[in-house]
This record gives sequence, structure tokens and C-alpha cells, in this order.
Amino acid sequence: TNFTISSPANAVIGRYNLILQVTSGNKIFSRFLGQFVLLFNPWCPGDAVYMADENERQEYVLNENGIIFVGNAKYIEARGWYYGQFQDHLLNICLTMLDLSLYYRQDAAIDVSRRGDPKYVGRVISSMINGNDNDNGVLLGKWQGSFHSHENPSRWDGSVVILQQWRQDNYKPVQYGQCWVFAGVMCTVLRCLGIPTRLVSNFNSAHDVDRNLSIDKYYDSSGKSLNIGKDSTWDYHVWNESWFIRPDLGASYNGWQVLDATPQEQSK
Repeated sequence: TNFTISSPANAVIGRYNLILQVTSGNKIFSRFLGQFVLLFNPWCPGDAVYMADENERQEYVLNENGIIFVGNAKYIEARGWYYGQFQDHLLNICLTMLDLSLYYRQDAAIDVSRRGDPKYVGRVISSMINGNDNDNGVLLGKWQGSFHSHENPSRWDGSVVILQQWRQDNYKPVQYGQCWVFAGVMCTVLRCLGIPTRLVSNFNSAHDVDRNLSIDKYYDSSGKSLNIGKDSTWDYHVWNESWFIRPDLGASYNGWQVLDATPQEQSK
């Protein structure tokens, strides 16, 4: 007898055991058939990450190479980046990442039950890409001082080496990362899990610490600059966008969703 099984479009992603159970009269026969991994599926119209355009699926899910724009508004530099989401052991590393998160450690059952929601998975991965929450995150950020005892962030040119080093060091944060490195690694992990993802670079990037949507500068009565506010403008910043629907917000919010794995001040 041939039969076909299919998973619900909103099924939880991760590893599954497949067991065949046959009942005959009052006897039950069970046989373990093997293990499989279920991922988000941008080719499935019922999936929250469904992307209708095949060219976009090729680019934002299947492409293992990309360009990251860095520098400043007057001199934009294009850096090649190897995502390598289909390389050996990468899927195991990405699934392990979910199980190392604080979300899983706090309540494993609730965490796993929410893994069919790309919004939730995106937040967990965003937290796990940086190691600033004492959560075994992948990368430690550093923006000043010497890098001589570890890797200078500008030397990285791909995610695979970083993720493999993280695993080999027993999931201790790799040193060091900056915004484009966090974004490149997160793109790898989310594409590996089946979530369409891209990078966004922004130049003259406003960093508004008091959240009043303006960059405030303070001067005394003689016009001398006062070092009071912590607002600043960065030369550039890089983050991610992932493609999925937002039933929690309404259809007008469906599409590209912002995720930023660079560690910053805690929000309110």
C-alpha cells in the first residue's frame, strides 16, 4: 500500500521521529522509520513565510552568496559575504541554537510550541546571534580598543566559519562582531530555517537613545558644545529583514519585517 502524509502549513519546525503504528485486532505493532527535519516553506501557499515570486525565493532563501554595503554615505564599500546556509552541519547548529536560547531554558514546552511562528523564531534567533544576554549567543560585539587577541570584525567574510567556531568552542561567543557581522550570520541562520531574509544597510544612521525621534545636541550660551546627550549618528548600520505575514497586526503589515541582532540598549 502506498500512502502520503503531509504536515500542516503552520507546523512547528524542528526534528521529528517518524513511527509507523499498525493496529490489528487487539495487537499493536510499532516500527521506527527514521527521523526528519521540518522547516518553514516559502514554496507553500499556506505557510506564513510564503513568497510567491520564484526569483525572490532564489535570492532570499537559496542564494548562499551576497554583498553587504558598509562605509559612509560618501564612500560606500561593497563587501562580499558567504552565507553558506546549506553547508555541512549548519542545520544542526541552527536547530541547536533554538535549544540554547533563554526562551527554551525558561519553558521548553511553550518555546517549542511556538516554533511554527516565524515572528517568534526571528526574535529568538535575533537574541541568540549576539552573546550579550549571557545566553550562549554566537558573537560578542566590540567597537573600540584592540582586537589583537581575537578576530578583528573587518576580517570576517562569511558566516560558516563563525558558526563552526561557535560550536567547536562549546557555544561560547566568538570574538568579535559588529553590525554587518551580526546581520550576515543572522541571514544565514534564518535562510537555513526556511525564512526568506535579506540585509539592509543605512548610512548616516541616527541612534536616538532617549527615543524622541530626533538627534539632540546641546550648547551653552557661548555656543560651546556640551557633552550631555547620548544621541549620535553612525556612519552606517546594517540589519535584517525577513518575509512573513503578520496576523497579529493585520494584512497591511504583511511582507518584510525588521530584525536587528546588533546588541543595543534595552528598550522599554
